[in-house]
Amino acid sequence: MDRHEDLSNPDLDIAEGEDGLVLWATLDRPEERNALSPDIIGGLQEALSYADEAETRVFVIRGAEGTFCSGGDLSSMSETFGAGSEAYRENFSGLAELVESMVDAGVLTVAAVEGYCLAGGLGLATACEFVVADAEAVFGTPEVDVGLFPAQAMAPIMRAADEKAGLRLLFTGEFIDAAEAESMGLVTDVAPEGEFEDRLSALVDELADNSPVLIEIGKEAYYTQRDLGFESALDYLSEIITIIAMSEATEEGIDAYLNDREPEWKQR
Repeated sequence: MDRHEDLSNPDLDIAEGEDGLVLWATLDRPEERNALSPDIIGGLQEALSYADEAETRVFVIRGAEGTFCSGGDLSSMSETFGAGSEAYRENFSGLAELVESMVDAGVLTVAAVEGYCLAGGLGLATACEFVVADAEAVFGTPEVDVGLFPAQAMAPIMRAADEKAGLRLLFTGEFIDAAEAESMGLVTDVAPEGEFEDRLSALVDELADNSPVLIEIGKEAYYTQRDLGFESALDYLSEIITIIAMSEATEEGIDAYLNDREPEWKQR
């Protein structure tokens, strides 16, 4: 992998795979357990914009030195005390804007979770389409312990979690392990001890092998149909499968299958 100097900043390291199909974003504030900062949030949005215009198919988010993300930076939040509603609104709007950028991006997003995945960090992870977790990872929303509620993080968390288990997590602030997070629907795959990097690489490689047209249209279709009524979703998806089936990508995929060869996908 090559570090992308133009996209990296003091809190965020961006690297690109040799084939250009995968972009790796590493939250790099280990002394703060990779708490979200303006540089991290803004940097991730900039990197997602780049990925949308490049050949990228998969965007991976992970944390430096064995910790994913502990959530918002409480030290910086304390500077907002008494500053008025606009200052609070600006301080807390970053995560919501980032999650919207992740949903809108035409790439698949993967959270690679080791160590702590807490509060806004859990919101960031569950906003990804896929979450690979080390067996020793720890999940939770401990904001309630300081009188905060994980409001922005709740949107992606509760779209992934079983409702009752999710509500318990949000209102108790308890920590749960990776196995329980998986049973709640928060995690795609739990990697046993010593297998995290292999499991992560295998999933990323499998996703990156997909047609970029399929990734972009399929992802948009998923988020669109999720908020539709059942019959409306079926009507909408009938149109989507027609569009995909008529694409050059599908023609190439079927021809490759019939001729027992690997497909040669064109970029978006």
